[in-house]
Amino acid sequence: MEVTRLGNTFSLSGTLPEVGDQLPKFKVFDQKDVKVKTANLIGKVTLISVVPDLETPVCTLQTRKFTQQADHYPAARFATISNNSIAQQTGWCAAQGVENVDLLSDEELSFGYEMGLYVPNLGNLARSIWIIDETGKIVYRQIVTEQSDEPNYLEAIEALEKLVPRVDL
Repeated sequence: MEVTRLGNTFSLSGTLPEVGDQLPKFKVFDQKDVKVKTANLIGKVTLISVVPDLETPVCTLQTRKFTQQADHYPAARFATISNNSIAQQTGWCAAQGVENVDLLSDEELSFGYEMGLYVPNLGNLARSIWIIDETGKIVYRQIVTEQSDEPNYLEAIEALEKLVPRVDL
């Protein structure tokens, strides 16, 4: 698959999993530098928001929008994955005044390669949204074709609501 960034075309590193596939095996690291494997995400409906570079405006918007939605879906887990380092992610949280966000670092690119989301010529992950059910089956995927665009948040949240109820605060 190919994506664009500001009109330039780039190829992804591999084959993307399809809806209905099991989430591939990978490892990422949380803010405490603890390894998080695919198996750690199974057991709860999870929305995975993938951003190319957390320190850019569109990635910041995407991360904030999903973080703001998380409280309305206590039965689901929300995670943001980027290949920024843990230090960069921690710095972003401090600069943005953001707490309680599940940021996962794919600096080693395990997730990027296993999911086919790594964009070698850009050195980062392709912007995308993934929802897995409690068994680890992919039930929704959205690959943002133009990487400088925001994802379709409403479509992703509607897909999530098919699996878990919204709770109004």
